[in-house]
Amino acid sequence: MSLALANPRLLSLAAGFTDTRTLPVAAVQAAVAALAAQPAAPEWLQYGANQGRPRLRELLAARLSAQDPGLDPVATAAGLFVTNGSQQALYLAMQSLCDPGDIVLVDRPSYFVFLELLTGLGVQARSLPVDAAGRLDPAALGALLGTMRTRGELGRLKAVYFVSYYSNPSGRSLDAAEKTALAVTLAAHGVIVPVIEDAAYRELWFAAPHPAPGILALPAWAEFPRLYLSTLTKPFASGLKVGWGVCSDHDWLARMLHTKGHHDFGTANFSQAVCEQVLANGGLDAQLAISRPAYAGKMRTLHGALTATGLPGLGWRWREAEGGLYLWLEAPPELDTGLDSPFCRACVEAGVLYVPGELCFGDDAQKNFIRLSYGVLAEPELADAARRFAGVAAKQ
Repeated sequence: MSLALANPRLLSLAAGFTDTRTLPVAAVQAAVAALAAQPAAPEWLQYGANQGRPRLRELLAARLSAQDPGLDPVATAAGLFVTNGSQQALYLAMQSLCDPGDIVLVDRPSYFVFLELLTGLGVQARSLPVDAAGRLDPAALGALLGTMRTRGELGRLKAVYFVSYYSNPSGRSLDAAEKTALAVTLAAHGVIVPVIEDAAYRELWFAAPHPAPGILALPAWAEFPRLYLSTLTKPFASGLKVGWGVCSDHDWLARMLHTKGHHDFGTANFSQAVCEQVLANGGLDAQLAISRPAYAGKMRTLHGALTATGLPGLGWRWREAEGGLYLWLEAPPELDTGLDSPFCRACVEAGVLYVPGELCFGDDAQKNFIRLSYGVLAEPELADAARRFAGVAAKQ
């Protein structure tokens, strides 16, 4: 991010920024005007509640209950808390669960900022086993849990984390069968630990929403402490930094809120009030009607430009994304694309930046993967960045 912001000539396919050109200026302006026009005292410029604005929590709970029918909106709102982006919620979850030396199971590949968070807390990340197609492998997970039991490690296993919709970095979504198999396998081995589902990109689908319910609505997870995380930063306005989570476990929620009070004395009340107005007036759906086709078009531009340069003929592989902000590229196995590799340095010299995939593995990191983001660059810049990237790849 620092490189991208400091050098305007560098085309960044790295930072997961949203599209500045489609940010909802009019919707935010209308929300602020509506707040300012209220005859009551401007409580929205005052400190707010630690758990979040009650009406905003009700609106978010109602929206989630519409996505996952069967959830009780009242109970959902009671377990819902608002945070300074979903990243704060991740930190609160780990800080309240883990001590140095503990273990968290993570998806493979996983959100690299979360992996850095674990490293900072002295917590070990252990990858959930996947098959050749990248799907969860229940049999291999059972074997891993058995090995951990033999080594005396299961007592240090404190949580399971995965990004379930249009994942950062892989772009994959977990289907209901995978989510259920994960719960069943853990339960069969007596591993009933907190589970964290990161659904930050759930609303950023292109053609249709991914059909799998969240963990709060899947019966297989009923006996697990569950934390479902989402955000308004990616689907609406990243600069407002409003994230949220729903926790099924009262004691876990209380511990997170206790820590949160020391973090921030309550998430910014003004940002919450703006989001509350937007949700109440249908502004989020209006913005998604703009941003979904915009991101779909940008994904097709980047995918098409990479294909047109002949990259597949050089042994590179990737899937078109069905939502989210990322393409996940697999280079030929002999090519090192890591942070300190000649390939990475050559890309920077050519004026293009990416996220090395090695950063996205909790363990046994693979060196031949790359995450590309099409979120912030305009389509002509995406095509140019693809040509610069492929130019470097052709010389390897």
